[in-house]
Amino acid sequence: MPQSPATPLPSPKERRRLREAKSLSHADLAAKIGVTSETVRSWEMGRTTPRGRKRETYAKLLTANASASTSTSTSTNANANPKERAATPTFEKAVTMTVPETEPVPTPPTPPAHTHPLRTKPAHGTTRSTSRPQPAAKRAAKPPAPARMTPPPIPLPTPNGHIRPLPVRVTRPQATRPADQTPAQAFDALCALCAPGLVRQTYLLTGRRGLAHESVERAFQLAWQRWPEVAVDRDPAGWVRAAAYEYAMSPWHRFRPSQRHPDAPPAEPADRAFLDVLLSLSPAQRRTLMLYDGIGLDLPETAAETEASTPAAANRLLHARETIAGRLPDLADPEALHRRLAEVGRAEKLRLPKADRVRTGSEYRARFWTRAAIAFTALIIGATALTLKNAPTHYEPPQAPGRAISGVPPRMGPGPLTYEDTTLREKLRAHLPNGQERLTPQAR
Repeated sequence: MPQSPATPLPSPKERRRLREAKSLSHADLAAKIGVTSETVRSWEMGRTTPRGRKRETYAKLLTANASASTSTSTSTNANANPKERAATPTFEKAVTMTVPETEPVPTPPTPPAHTHPLRTKPAHGTTRSTSRPQPAAKRAAKPPAPARMTPPPIPLPTPNGHIRPLPVRVTRPQATRPADQTPAQAFDALCALCAPGLVRQTYLLTGRRGLAHESVERAFQLAWQRWPEVAVDRDPAGWVRAAAYEYAMSPWHRFRPSQRHPDAPPAEPADRAFLDVLLSLSPAQRRTLMLYDGIGLDLPETAAETEASTPAAANRLLHARETIAGRLPDLADPEALHRRLAEVGRAEKLRLPKADRVRTGSEYRARFWTRAAIAFTALIIGATALTLKNAPTHYEPPQAPGRAISGVPPRMGPGPLTYEDTTLREKLRAHLPNGQERLTPQAR
């Protein structure tokens, strides 16, 4: 019997946007579904996917939020004036759209003029223009309409009253996978495209070359294990980047013996000073600074990847920039900071993970943990069987504890001696034990 298809869900970023459009927190949405807030946060990050009735409830809530936000925005735009709609800021990327020179620009058709309702039709065989002719002078003085206007960048609004607007940088489009590639070829292409940049980024986040290589390699191994999920993701590079950042910035690395001693600093004094300032920031500020100024994500995407709100991400970014500008005044400009991050990352010689070794290591790790799970399960089954075999088959009542018996005199020891017994003892000690004295021969 075929199973019914699962309820479709929007992308993880769209889930977060729909929830914020309804002004719902993670706890509010989790209470409506019957899960924890951490589960909802994991759904929005794309790490897990709801199933069963929770998936249907989650999809209905998101659909309701989407329809409510769409109807609200439509009614607001219909009632607002054109000037007010143009001045209303939105959380969108400031992308400048251009038209290629070879693309023909379509000419908009001239709208027909409105005719009077009482105007009669022209007679048969005659033609009457329904539009009022314009004077030739006005037509000649009227400037031609431009082919297509380039919209100005949309300024990012302030998340709250004390945060100034932040510049937004345009991200590069993601490469699409051809349809004729095999999964291994597509994974190798993704690894060759993203591995060099990820190794440099994780090095700037941790300051350790070996940990940077290990983090990126572990992230690609995890991506190969979940390749059916990663291949259909809207941003496979972002999926791998989030996994690499999470592994690299895990606080458990401090307990590893290999991470107790710091790595050798960069050779250049300027690079060494910049890396020291960067590592003095908190992990959250470092990650936010790398995503926004290093990679070029916009503020909402940076907040979603760091699992924080947009105002919190903006505050982290501002504090990180102020700290770096206070110790290195030359990097007060965000563009200079962006170039400096790229220069320091390219200056180091870092090992890059190889795609074939990553796939082999991922498969070996999967086989190892599968066999370990099977062995552990067999051990539990054997211990349970041995316990059942040696367990008693009938009930044996426990022995009752001992009880004191009354009426029996206690056992007595020897008492004190009387006068007669003492006299007799002294008399016996005074005499020799062998009777009378023996005769001793004497010489004459």
